[in-house]
Amino acid sequence: MTLPYAEPLTRLAPQPRVIPEPPRVGEPGGDPCGLCDWLADYEHSEHQPPLWVNEDWALIRATGVTIPGVVWLASRGHHDTFADLPDRVAASYGPVVARVERAILGLGDIARVHVYRWGDGSAHFHVWFFPRPLGMLEARREMLPLWADLLPEAPKEVVADAERKIAAAMAAGD
Repeated sequence: MTLPYAEPLTRLAPQPRVIPEPPRVGEPGGDPCGLCDWLADYEHSEHQPPLWVNEDWALIRATGVTIPGVVWLASRGHHDTFADLPDRVAASYGPVVARVERAILGLGDIARVHVYRWGDGSAHFHVWFFPRPLGMLEARREMLPLWADLLPEAPKEVVADAERKIAAAMAAGD
């Protein structure tokens, strides 16, 4: 395993636990859900539309992309976990994830596509897709998000080109 840091690293003590945890975006008592508002009317938004959308899912651009092809998939409804996805939405998850992975692999020079679900952030079920560049062995396994966080931001035109290709591949599967 290759950490993207120089030695010596210093171990930190965990912070005191916060119980009850503060509400996430979109939960009662939390900030309003901007994702719901945007997905309900993205045609009239000043922001770019999702890369792909259907009745259950939206494939969304990441910001500050360091590895072209990083995207995230969000449920259109407020669902917290795999356990509370409605059966129809849960049944569609695997095929949609496979389509996204194929679309990202279609960019070329991608060794693997890592799919991460951290479960924090907002009240929408969401997963992140990180393409590991071919030959970037130091970014294998759980190291890819660390490297992606530390690399310089990729040129906007390269990121936009990757997003166009992913969107086209997703649209072709409809």
